[in-house]
This record gives sequence, C-alpha cells and structure tokens, in this order.
Amino acid sequence: MKKLINDVSTVVPDMVDGLVALNPHLSLLQGGTIVVRADAEAAAARGEVALISGGGSGHEPAHGGYVGHGMLSAAVAGEVFTSPSTDAVLDAIRAVTGPAGALLIVKNYTGDRFNFGLAAEIARAEGIPVDMVIVADDVALSASGDHAGRRGLAGTVLVHKIAGAAAARGLPLTEVARIAREAAASLGTMGVALTPCTVPAAGKPGFDLADGEIEWGLGIHGEPGVARGALEPADAIVGKLLAKIVDDLALRAGERVVLLVNNLGGTPPSELNVVAGAALRQLDERGIEVARAWAGTFLSALEMAGVSLTLLRVDDDRLSLLDAVTDTSAWPALSGRVAQVAVRAAPRAPTDASGATLARDATLRRAIEAVCECLLAAEPTLTEMDQRVGDGDLGISLARGARAVQLELDSYASETTPGVVLRGMSATLRRVVGGTSGPLYAVMLLRAAAVLEQSDEITAQQWAAAFSAGVDGLMELGGARPGDRTMVDALKPGADVLHIALAQASSTDAALHAAVDAAIDGASRTASMHPRRGRSSYVGDRALGHADPGAHAVALWLAAIRDELA
Repeated sequence: MKKLINDVSTVVPDMVDGLVALNPHLSLLQGGTIVVRADAEAAAARGEVALISGGGSGHEPAHGGYVGHGMLSAAVAGEVFTSPSTDAVLDAIRAVTGPAGALLIVKNYTGDRFNFGLAAEIARAEGIPVDMVIVADDVALSASGDHAGRRGLAGTVLVHKIAGAAAARGLPLTEVARIAREAAASLGTMGVALTPCTVPAAGKPGFDLADGEIEWGLGIHGEPGVARGALEPADAIVGKLLAKIVDDLALRAGERVVLLVNNLGGTPPSELNVVAGAALRQLDERGIEVARAWAGTFLSALEMAGVSLTLLRVDDDRLSLLDAVTDTSAWPALSGRVAQVAVRAAPRAPTDASGATLARDATLRRAIEAVCECLLAAEPTLTEMDQRVGDGDLGISLARGARAVQLELDSYASETTPGVVLRGMSATLRRVVGGTSGPLYAVMLLRAAAVLEQSDEITAQQWAAAFSAGVDGLMELGGARPGDRTMVDALKPGADVLHIALAQASSTDAALHAAVDAAIDGASRTASMHPRRGRSSYVGDRALGHADPGAHAVALWLAAIRDELA
C-alpha cells in the first residue's frame, strides 16, 4: 500500500485539518472531525434551517467540501468508510442549529441511518427541531430485494445543493425537508469500477479485478458490485448505465434531467470527458433534455478508478435551486449549462485536384500498406518499449497515423505522381499525430516529396536521394544527430547505405537489404548510448540497456518495405 498519509490512525483528522486550513469560510469543532460553516451562528440567527450530512471518510470532496453558504451547515466525518458516532452527529446538531431546526441528509447505509437517526431522537428530546431525509439513489439494486436497501451514492450531492438553496431562501424545516425528499425520490445513480480501492487500515484492495474486467453496480465503500464483466468501450458502458437509470426512473422522451458524471477517485479528466460526451449524445438520442450537466469528482471511493452516472428529473423550481449561488470548495463554479450536442463528423480525406486515386496494384501503394500494417502490428511492442524509456505513447501515435493513412489512401494521387502521394501522407500525419513523431515524419515526407517532384521519371536512385533529403530535413527540425539516441540513429545509416549501394550499381533488392541491415544495427546500438535528445533524454542513464523505440520503429517499417518489394 502506498498512500500519502502520516499514520493510519490519523488519516481523518489530518485530512479535515488540511481542508479547513485551506478555506477561511470553514471551522473545525474543537477536538473533533466535524466541519462547520464559520458563519453558522449568523445563519441560524437569520432563521435558516441547518443542513447536516456526513458519513464515513474516503469520499472526498464529500462531505466537507460541500459545507458553506447555500449547501451544508456541517459535515460529520467518520473513519474511512465507517459511519460517525451518534455523539459526533449530536455535537454537529447542537453546534449549528438555531430556532429553525436542522435537516439531516443521510445516505442509506445501516450505520449512517442508526447513528444519524439516534442523534436526531436525542436532539428532539432536547427540544431541537430535527428532520431526516434518506437518499437511496442506487438503481443497481432492486427497490425491493434481499438486501439492506438501495444505497446512497453520488446523487446525494444534488440533494445537498437543492436543500441548501431552499434553506438559504429562509424556507421552514417542513418545506426544506419536503423539497429534499422529493429530489431524493427523483434520483437514479449507477456506477462501474475499473479497479478496486484500498482502505488505509486494511492495507489491501477490497476485491480483485483482472486486467480485462470491470465491476458493475458497486457502492462507494470499496465493496464488489452486483455483477462482473469484460471491459467494453466507453460508449457501451455509458449505454448500459443509462439504460438502467432511465428504466428505473421511467424517463420518457421530452422530459428534463440534470446529469452528474462522477469520478470514483482514480479516473482522469480525459476519461470523464469521454463518458460525459457519450452520455449527452445518448440522452439526446433518447429525446431526453439535459438541462444541466457536471463532470468531476463529487463523491469518491478513495482511489478507485471508475465512474458513476446520476440522473435527476427536474422542473423549473428544482432547476432554480440547482442554479442558486453557493460558496463551497467543491461545488463546481460552472453553471452546468451544456452546449448543443455535437454530431461527430466523418473523418476528413484530402483530395487531389486531379481526382486520381492510388492504383490498388501500384508498387507505392503496396509499400505504404505494408508500412501501415507493420506499425499497427508493432503498437504493443513499441508502447512497451516507450514506457521503459519515455512517455509510453509512441506505439499509439504511430498506429494512429497508420490508421489515418489507410483510411485516406484512396484519396491520394496516382503512382505517377509519388511526390503528391508523400505530400498527402505528410498532411495526414501532421493532422492526426501529435507529440514529436507527427511533425518529424511529416517534414521527412515533405522534403522527400520536394526531391521527387523535380523529375518526370522516378528511379531508385531518386528515391534514395529523396530518402536522404527527408532524413536531413528531420534532423534540421528535431536537432538530433547520429549518436544522440533517437530515430536518427536508424534513419541516417539506412539512408546513407541505400544511397551508396545504389551508386555502386547494386541491385535495388540488394541495396534495400543493406539499408535495412544498417538501420537495424543503428537501432540496436542505441541501447548503449547516453540519451542526449528525444524522449529518453529525460530519464538519463536509466535508458541504458534498452533500444530507442523510435529507432526500432524505423528499422521495422524499412524492413516492411524491403519485404514487400523484394
């Protein structure tokens, strides 16, 4: 277990100390783990209903991140994935509640219901008006079944927002509770996990998942879900989650909802955006209007990789409460308003003014197809090599370029104008391949094209000259030289040997074999070179013993050309 903590026993107090230290609008009750609004007394004096929530820690930014004007008055933090004690909840009620009373918003877990419920009973006996709303938005579990009831999940945060806005308007306790209860009844949430999480006190994951497995319909306490299945594309996962939620809520075309895309802890923003885009498109296809949408980390399960989707049926009144101003550290600053759902355009293919296409039996076409197939097949190997000495994206980038060239191959010019073919490939690569590989390969193709366009009849010697010019252009742009441990260490010897062999009247086949051998030798030599340029320069001598993946890729595609043309 690797976690940035001091001691397992102090995780929660250390966490809330840091949270409160970062926000001058928050306070911490003496000697406890209860986060309260710094202006709680003033809010109570104005006649605001106090809103109190909480539960086990490990769900950050919930619940302390939602304490502030327009949301919670207090959040009670228990140990990780463990309900806070009755006395802790009672302390929170006594600290922030005025004559208007308090509403407890509780996720439907047995420990939370018992401790919050008992605290409410004691508070009432002391003359404090208290009501309690239970949130049970987990649609993965049947509404009636052999279990402790549907669990409270990320939809709880929307109840916090709606009830908090109602309380800030000065509405009485009965009305705030009604609004919160109706919102909770209009919610549906379901999640999927790609990894388990590790409770610090346990020191090991709560369950095991194979590389190709995901867990469907899990809660937020590191427990397994209701089913396990194979990893699928994001669109398919989103479709299954939405189908379950839409069916459970009996949503129909024309209805309005808000969408919450929640990170369970370890999911990068890029993947959240993929999921959010898929959800918006699929809801639009169902005719369901998404009035507001947010994506981010709202209620997590420690470092678990995965997402949950929440839908809440809304009308104008509920939307106005969601839109109300709030001042907390975790509620997103964005309004939640969404752009018009975009229709994804078909891949763009460049066209040649002549309208000619690359003949299917053309030698050049066969060579290009061989290179593309080679790079696609080599993607896992190149990715693994690049993970050892770089940022791990080389195989992916070259495979992306190969797929794009395959897609646009029919739009390139005929074999009689190879310079135009190379220019077309250059345009494709610079458009779809980022990082360093895209521009380097693009400039190499452009320089080679310029040489080929100077002659009406293309010979093997001119191809060799074009190759050399392309390598020179790449070296000028990238700044690398032989010995710097980059792709140049395979390109330069390959180009030089090809040119020399053809100048010595060797056959094209023999010259190609010699060039490939030189490139392979150059690539293998990079394993003993100290990196001075390129991806490996950032890891220094840790790259020693591993061949440069860019040079290895060059040797692979040169060999593919040789094998196709031999």
